[in-house]
Amino acid sequence: MFRQRQQEFCTRMAAADIDVALITDEDNVYYLSGYYDYLHMEFGRPTILVIARDGGVLLITPVIDLNAAEATARVDRIAAWNDGDGDEWRAALPGAVAGGARVAIEPDYMPPLVRRYVDELLGAGRAVSATPILSEMRMIKSEAELTLARHAGQVGMAMMEAGRAAIGAGVAEYEVAIATSQAGTRKAAELLAAHHDDGDMSPNTHFLQIMASGREITKTHHRASTRVMQRGEPVFLCFCGMTNFHRFKLGFDRTFWIGEVGDPAQIPVYEVALASQAAALSVLGPGVTAETVHAAYAEVIKSAGYDYPFRCGRATGFSFLETPQLVTGDTTVLRPGMVFAVDGSVTVADFRAQVGDSFIITEDGYEQITHHPKTVEEMIL
Repeated sequence: MFRQRQQEFCTRMAAADIDVALITDEDNVYYLSGYYDYLHMEFGRPTILVIARDGGVLLITPVIDLNAAEATARVDRIAAWNDGDGDEWRAALPGAVAGGARVAIEPDYMPPLVRRYVDELLGAGRAVSATPILSEMRMIKSEAELTLARHAGQVGMAMMEAGRAAIGAGVAEYEVAIATSQAGTRKAAELLAAHHDDGDMSPNTHFLQIMASGREITKTHHRASTRVMQRGEPVFLCFCGMTNFHRFKLGFDRTFWIGEVGDPAQIPVYEVALASQAAALSVLGPGVTAETVHAAYAEVIKSAGYDYPFRCGRATGFSFLETPQLVTGDTTVLRPGMVFAVDGSVTVADFRAQVGDSFIITEDGYEQITHHPKTVEEMIL
């Protein structure tokens, strides 16, 4: 799979008259080579995948991760470097780009430390962007990737069910986060054992739970805290970071109430959010533009008297945000094999409602891969 992607990338490089590519986004390094490095630049240690147009693939990575690289990376050669030893990661780059008239980089995903050196190394006129090529390649998912998407949906649903069951009056938010993490990890472990021959892939969730309750409900990306929830309060659960199975990401969120809707004024706000997602789904499918989906969603929200909303959704895959986005100005035509998170959302001064799911675009519409009840009655716990 990874070698096939490398071959396709090289074909596209040749068509764009690119001689060498320096890949530094960790999701793209994984997509092209199968290698993932959890330390990466957070610990000041660059990893660079170098792909030549003739197909030669070099991985530059810290020697501390050499064993993992040798076990997982589908490359021709590994140049391992050590902290403080000679030119470190810089040592292999001059030879790797020598003779390349056009060198592709990832301008928005290259660490500044690496970018400064690469700019000096290449000089003026040699650097071009690899991002358009990789974005186009990754838009349409393979059957193997779609299987991962469906399994990620199962992980997300296990977390949502566990979160729903844990929410209650007198319960601290962090207790909900513990429950969702355990449920997601167990479901992921079950799926890995049953369907994937990859003993090194961790099933553990590794993203702080996004949730908010009561007066904090308007904080969109609030993390689980020690706050104790009370009867009548709204509770928002979002798994847009935690739904990350075998490195495949999805979007998934719901708004609940504990026991009753303490403030009845929240009900019509929620119902508009629900209707806005339904409007987006009424046009979601192959042949429509990304902004058309957003327009249908936004029209419902604005017609109800609320402010122009943020994007309706985004493509996902091995990255949390991929191309295209469901937003005004994105004219990309949707095609079968794309995967999207699609939201409905409304925010007012003291309340925020959001409902989101993930979908695969099919030949005649879409396949929903996250499921959970949505009506007001079903959201009252």
